[in-house]
This record gives sequence, structure tokens and C-alpha cells, in this order.
Amino acid sequence: MKSPICDMLGIEFPLLAFSHCRDVVAAVSRAGGFGVLGATAHSPETIEQELKWIDDHTDGKPYGLDVLIPENISTAGEKDVTWKSLEARISPQHRDFTRNLLKKYGVELTTTNVADNQPQPFDAQRALDVLEVSFRHPIKLIANALGVPPKQMIDMGRKHGVPVAALVGSKEHALRQVAAGVDILVAQGTEAGGHCGEVSTMVLVPEVIKAIKPVSDVPVLAAGGIMTGRQMAACMAMGAAGAWTGSVWLATVESETTEIFREKMIAASSRDAVRSKGRTGKPARQLRSVWTDAWDRGPDSPGALPMPLQSIISRDAFNSIDRAAAAGNTQARDLVSYFVGQGVGLVDSVKSAGAVVQEFKEDFADAVEHMNMLMEE
Repeated sequence: MKSPICDMLGIEFPLLAFSHCRDVVAAVSRAGGFGVLGATAHSPETIEQELKWIDDHTDGKPYGLDVLIPENISTAGEKDVTWKSLEARISPQHRDFTRNLLKKYGVELTTTNVADNQPQPFDAQRALDVLEVSFRHPIKLIANALGVPPKQMIDMGRKHGVPVAALVGSKEHALRQVAAGVDILVAQGTEAGGHCGEVSTMVLVPEVIKAIKPVSDVPVLAAGGIMTGRQMAACMAMGAAGAWTGSVWLATVESETTEIFREKMIAASSRDAVRSKGRTGKPARQLRSVWTDAWDRGPDSPGALPMPLQSIISRDAFNSIDRAAAAGNTQARDLVSYFVGQGVGLVDSVKSAGAVVQEFKEDFADAVEHMNMLMEE
């Protein structure tokens, strides 16, 4: 294809696949797409192990890396903030609410000890350290979410000749990103899983393209609810250079998600993917569950804490929930959740990541042929 994204990344089909699972990343890249590893939870040591594995399993095909460096976070400006120092800021009310909620469903909340020097969740310096290690590997893209990448990140990309992508949820965000010097924009509509804005993909993509056209020719990837090649073709008909996808890979055999969550995905409707602050402290689309309902609408809810404090509460809680559900606690299933977009309503089975890439290609070709036939008639 002649998409500028194909030229920039050295791929044959402009389908980018965001996943926290290295198996998905490698499988998508091998199949002709472009896998992007979500590295938010990694340290410099663990990312070295992950990328070495990916290098050994991509058959030389390109892949990229995604980090999360929020511009707006409650600890902004503070230095040397550790996980343990933040634990001390969580009120007894929030701790009791979490423990009692899980107890109601037969789940015992167990906590994980962390090192005294473990950085806070979404720590900017740790993300930059992870990126520094990553450049020892043949990565072909780095991406950031929740704000303009710090100058150090953009400089890293320039130094190593690697494009820098940034996710945006509005035209205003897009203009700020272009002014900062990013190479690729990911226009992510509200349908998307995880952190997202309020504007739909169908509106956001052409709005962003129109806004930046007078000032930049930065290519725009469409994201949010894209689960098929036909949707991808529709976005490219609007002017997108390709598609950035995430939720569709959660229903693959390689995915990091639990079997129980994949079962819930298949049973879910699009309306079951809700925006909630209950997991990270910022609005993030995830599968509706007892957890989201309790935090968002529960009469006794103390309200979600700001990022990154809410993540400290939810990490141990969801680890406990998943363990209990896997052990056969049927009540715990009602609490099981994960980040997923409204496209979950299109999921009807679990497939291999390679098969999903092939389906995207076939659906895309069918859509283009259909449009060509309309032009001939």
C-alpha cells in the first residue's frame, strides 16, 4: 500500500496493534501488521527481557513501543515519589471501601509488597529509562498517551531516527502535539478502550486532519472501536493513513487477558464498555462490572482518587479478583474487568492474532472493492 505509515514503519499493511502482550506484538508483526508493546508496567530490566524475546520471534519484522507519561497527574512537580510514599496518602475510607466491596463477593484482598524505591505508577523518569533501554533493540516507533510527550522523548526519537507518535482526543490536542514536533498522530475516539476523550472516532478523525492540514502533513492514524478491516477502510476513506487498534487483540489466544475476561467479552454488548475513573483515577473505558458500578454510582462510594493513587488501590484489588475467579469463585466473576472499547460488541469468538490480521486484510479489500463497484455503477 502507498500509505505514508507503510513507508515510515517499513510495513505492508497500515494496521497497528497495541497490546501489553509480547506474543500479540510478535504475531501481528509477523503477519504484516505492526505490533506495539504497551510498556507502562515495565522497568528497564523487564523491558530488556521482553524486547529480546520479541526480537527473537518477529522474523525481523518491525515493531514499536508505547509508554504512558501523563501531563496532568496529582504528583506533578514532586520529585522521587515512590509507590510506598503514595500508599500512605490513601485514606482509610478508600481502603475500607475496597476491602468491603471485594469481601461482599467472597474475595479476600491480598496486597503485594513493593520495594522501598519502586517509582510511582506512570512515573515519567521511569518511562524515559525504559525508552533508553528500548533503543538497544530495533524498535521502529515510540508512542505516548495522556499528553504531549516530554521533550526528552521527542529528542530520543530524533537521535535514533525513530518516529514519535502521540494519542489525541481532540483537535486542540492534535495542534499542540504537532507544535511539539511529533511525527504521527493517533486520533483516538471515545469508543476506544482505556483512557479516552468524549468525541467519536467518526467525528474526531476528519476534525483532526482538517485542523492540522494548514500547519503540518503529519500522518493521522484512526483509533477507537476499530475491530474490522471494513472499519479501517472507512477511516482511511476519511483521510486516515491507517488504523491503531487495541481491543480486538484482547480476544486472541495470545492475549494477556484471562479466560474468564475473554468469555465476558464474547457475552458483552457495546453498551457494556463504560468510561470510569474507578481503575486509574482518569476516565478510562473498560468492561462494566460490579467494581465500576460501585465506584461510579454506589451510594457509599468515596469517589475515585486522582491518578496515580487510584491505580495503587486497583492493582492489588484486580489481582485478588482474578485469582479468586480463576480458583472457581463464581461471585468474583462479577468483579472481573479490564480496559476494552465499545467494539467489544463485535467480538463473537477467540482467534489467533495472525488470523485477525488476515481477516483485517480481507475485509479491507472487500470494502475497497465494494466502493469501486459503487463508482462503476
